[in-house]
Amino acid sequence: MKRVLFICGKGRSRSPTAAQIFARDGISTDFGGISRDADDALSADQIEWADLIFVMEQRHRTRLGDAFGRMLDGKRVINLGVRDRYSFMASDLVAELESKVAPHLRGIS
Repeated sequence: MKRVLFICGKGRSRSPTAAQIFARDGISTDFGGISRDADDALSADQIEWADLIFVMEQRHRTRLGDAFGRMLDGKRVINLGVRDRYSFMASDLVAELESKVAPHLRGIS
């Protein structure tokens, strides 16, 4: 089973939406926020667990590297470029995530 981690700033809208819509047979998902005031703060255990990591913005990638550095060695981290302008499960957010994430998950059940 492929383990996919989604990261945004506060873990409030974008990453939990992505985790929910991409959880399916063959894919286990989780999410977290990289900001200090995140609702669901990202943990080292989540980084270790993940086979593939998606961040919503470049600043999340930068913070991820600053916070977890060497733990990211050998991990594939993909910046989706999804801006913070959506609410949880907003139809526009779901559509944008599907268009940007799905190509990276092709071939996974």
